[in-house]
Amino acid sequence: MPDLSRLNPLKPFLPWVLLALGVAAPFALSAYDLNLLARFMAMGILALGLVLIWGHGGILSLGQGVFFGLGGYAIALHMKLADLPEGEIPDFMVWSGRESLPFWWEPFASPAFTIAAILIVPTLVGALFSWAVFHRRVGGTYFALITQALALAFSTLIISRQDVTGGFNGLTDFYSIFGIGLASPGTGSMLYWVTLAILCAAFVGLRWLLASRFGILLRAARDGENRVRFLGYSPTPFKVVAFAIAAMLAGISGALFTLHAGVVSPALIGVVPSIEMVVWVAIGGRYSLAGAIVGALLVNLARDAVSSAFPELWLYLMGALFIFVVTLLPRGLAGLTKGKAA
Repeated sequence: MPDLSRLNPLKPFLPWVLLALGVAAPFALSAYDLNLLARFMAMGILALGLVLIWGHGGILSLGQGVFFGLGGYAIALHMKLADLPEGEIPDFMVWSGRESLPFWWEPFASPAFTIAAILIVPTLVGALFSWAVFHRRVGGTYFALITQALALAFSTLIISRQDVTGGFNGLTDFYSIFGIGLASPGTGSMLYWVTLAILCAAFVGLRWLLASRFGILLRAARDGENRVRFLGYSPTPFKVVAFAIAAMLAGISGALFTLHAGVVSPALIGVVPSIEMVVWVAIGGRYSLAGAIVGALLVNLARDAVSSAFPELWLYLMGALFIFVVTLLPRGLAGLTKGKAA
């Protein structure tokens, strides 16, 4: 087997290589391909949160689709209201027999409220949920199953409320965001740069956090929770804060993805998508921030290419790839460089 340790000196340059490729992309790709790349970069923001909680916190969440959906639906509600003539309600509500807008839709007409909701609602839900579980010392497989059940319950709720959520079809047909036409020249490029900037900010912020005392104690709780308690620290606050940050990143990811894809639906937030999110990070490397971004990009690019040509083959291919990585590369692609640093 070839000696891969020589790749280690290249590892510090990986984030810079990714940044250079991201900056060059708008000048080399078509509008369609740039939009596709922006969607997958948005997913990379969610993958960074999984590195925080799963790789460094030892918290396997199979329900990140819930927080992804909260952010996605928040921005979708605003865009549906922004495009409505005054006094009217969305067409799917009319088809469902509603005569008035639900009271909880109305605040989303405000851009400021929408942005606050994207940031605060997933964070708050993540914090309350994780505190309720972690303070009872539930973890491991049981926590993963609980989050999976949460994703199932959330997607079922969305589907069952056809009259206010769009049901299985979700929300689509968006034409503007904060007064800017989505079809206007330059809007796609602007949204790409916004996504790239947020991805970079999330990467730098998490890298700083993981190098701080908080990151050290989070990893200590992962490796020996009882020892941390013996030293006088409660692991619960660290785990709750980490989970809340990951939920916020997932919400931002969902909002950006909805902007680029032009749709949000239960098909993007349920159990299967939540498991796929974990697969991205497992393939890229759950201890590596840059590896998680690479994993999210590669898996989703491969999915787009393979599923377009062979729709029934993709799930088998992804399953085989996951088994290969877990068996031979337990640290993912980032593990080829033999280090844990971001």
